[in-house]
Amino acid sequence: MLIGAAWRRLCGWCRRGRTLFRESVRAKLLFMVMAPLFLGVPTLLILVWMWGSETYHRLLTFKIGADLVIAHEYFDRVKQGTVHDLTAIALSSRLHANLRPAPAPGRAGGAAAAAGTSFQPRETPLGAYLDAIKRQYGLDFLFFLDTDGYVGTVPRGSSIAGSRARWPVVSAAVSGTPQVAIDVFDAAELGRMDPGLKARAHLPLVPTPAAAPDSRREETRGLAIHAAVPVYDAEQHLVGVLEGGVLLNGNLGIVDRINGIVYREGSLPLGSQGTATLFLGDTRIATNVHLFEGQRALGTRVSKAVRDKVLGQGETWQDRAFVVSDYYVSGYEPLHDSFGERVGMLYVGFLEAPFRLAKWVAMVTLFVFFAVISIAGAVLSLSWAKSIFEPIERMNRTIQAIESGDAAARVGAVDSRDEIGSLAGKFDHLLDSLSQQRDALKRFADDLDRKVAERTLALEEANATLRQAQAQLVMSEKMVALGELTAGVAHEINNPVAVIQGNLDVLREILGPAAEPVMQEIRLIDAQVRRIQQIVTRLLHFARPADFAGREEVVDPNAVIADCLVLTRHNLQKRAIAVEQDFATRRQVTFNRNELQQVMVNLIVNAVQAMPEGGTLRLSTADWNEADGSAAGVTLSVRDSGAGMAPEVLSRIFDPFFTTKKAEGTGLGLSITYAILERHGGRITVTSAPGAGSEFVVWLPCGLACYDPQRLPGGVPGEFSEFGEFSGFGGADETGEASMSPER
Repeated sequence: MLIGAAWRRLCGWCRRGRTLFRESVRAKLLFMVMAPLFLGVPTLLILVWMWGSETYHRLLTFKIGADLVIAHEYFDRVKQGTVHDLTAIALSSRLHANLRPAPAPGRAGGAAAAAGTSFQPRETPLGAYLDAIKRQYGLDFLFFLDTDGYVGTVPRGSSIAGSRARWPVVSAAVSGTPQVAIDVFDAAELGRMDPGLKARAHLPLVPTPAAAPDSRREETRGLAIHAAVPVYDAEQHLVGVLEGGVLLNGNLGIVDRINGIVYREGSLPLGSQGTATLFLGDTRIATNVHLFEGQRALGTRVSKAVRDKVLGQGETWQDRAFVVSDYYVSGYEPLHDSFGERVGMLYVGFLEAPFRLAKWVAMVTLFVFFAVISIAGAVLSLSWAKSIFEPIERMNRTIQAIESGDAAARVGAVDSRDEIGSLAGKFDHLLDSLSQQRDALKRFADDLDRKVAERTLALEEANATLRQAQAQLVMSEKMVALGELTAGVAHEINNPVAVIQGNLDVLREILGPAAEPVMQEIRLIDAQVRRIQQIVTRLLHFARPADFAGREEVVDPNAVIADCLVLTRHNLQKRAIAVEQDFATRRQVTFNRNELQQVMVNLIVNAVQAMPEGGTLRLSTADWNEADGSAAGVTLSVRDSGAGMAPEVLSRIFDPFFTTKKAEGTGLGLSITYAILERHGGRITVTSAPGAGSEFVVWLPCGLACYDPQRLPGGVPGEFSEFGEFSGFGGADETGEASMSPER
């Protein structure tokens, strides 16, 4: 019930609002003034917020991507540095000086290990050297293996023994190729390599929000940079392999150097902090992320979302992520061991909170700025709107008072001096004038009644004349329509008649004497076909007598266009089409005048139909010369400013019966125009594009007629009137508008 009542109340408010909006100019003006402020500005702010948030996220993602690339490159340099260190050791003269032929203790050790006894490597000069060189190069383990990958000599304190060839890096070195990778060692192997490494790798797991569930309580494995290089003697014979590396568990120096390189001081504005981390699985084993003041977040684990994407799917994470206790803009990439398995992650990131705070401050400042501007604009707009609707409301009250019978009601003086204020003053003046005219109208009423009676008879006579003129006009229109219909029917009949006549001739020729039994019927068909042809010829004579006036003569194209303008003047004036003329040619052509007139009338009427709302029709003539400069002919151009034609229409405009207006025309005009020009050795071209109008150019060869028209009888230049009428060449034949005009 409460919802129903609220809905009814809301509908009532809407109805009252619509009524007020329809009846009050104040409401309309206030809506017009306030709509841009209270609709446009919030919309703009929403768009700015969305764009700003998207740009903010994109910039941070781009930044963390670049940071991750730098961290990756540095970490690769650290790995390659380990290989370079081992290579330097393998090439050192001290190493070769400490090498001496001896049985492979690694094999014995391997056998001892297999027998269940412990292997204690001998103290040798090479072992002491490896112990010293390991500390010198900062390596956490260093072994000398024989050419089969078995442990030969180890530093003091190491009990590693047996074959190391199961590791791909060792196998590659035995084959003569130095190699480095990231590998994971279990606690037992770390203890044999060096008891101190086992202790360094041991790490209690710290419960971490958003991490995936894990039943383990500690991490005992070790993640190490694992490298091996071959050792050659002076004759470049393989004499052994150096295997060594650096344990990454608890190796804070590497992550601090990565952090120092990626996020050097001053590279992060707004007080943000950069961090770097190495993960074994999803556990932080070396990091400068702090769990709390003074203690690094070793043993904490990455969020489940990051783990699933990076370790589970093998993809790179570049987005905000929850790191220990806060959100960081984070980049994670998987680390693969020498077997190709994903065993850990490399992470860099920086605290998002300062950037997020800066974004919010900027957005809130922008919103406050827009709000202040909107409120100030609303106050000013309401003040200006009042000066508009107050005079209008006073005029409305005055009109209502006059309708109630108070003829003396007036608007009075208003403060506004703009067009509305001027309108209020003139409204009072109009009311005064109407009051005076009302009295005069009463005096004129009697005279008007008398004059009405006198004019009634004259109007009746005028009506009779008008009806007679209207009947004549209707008859003229019918004749024009009949002419157009006749032309179409004639064209439609000629084709089947020609087919009948042709087949009849073929029938007579093929049958020969065998046609005698039906010769009478054939003669009857032949006679009826000729009768149809005669009827069609008479129809064409009736519709377009100019088609049968084929006598050529020397004509002035300028004069022909002038005559055509006279014929089409009614269409030009009816559609308010401006005519521009540029008659530059002085040449004449040999052509049938009526046929050339038909061509130009068709083109002009087409141009008029292309401009139903009016426009500009440009008619021009020019000389047309051959490439060698000799006279060739005349061009007649008809250009309109209409809608133009699409390419698919333009390619078919000269096809018979093609039209784009199915309800009008026959589609024969341009095809007939084309045929007339072709018969006289001329041609027609057209250029058009949607929205750019169309231009038809008629190319007429002039032959021997290419000379100055001053030398021909009647060749005196004339003048053109503003409606295209031409004087000085003789009057045009007032035969009406063109009967066929294809639509475009």
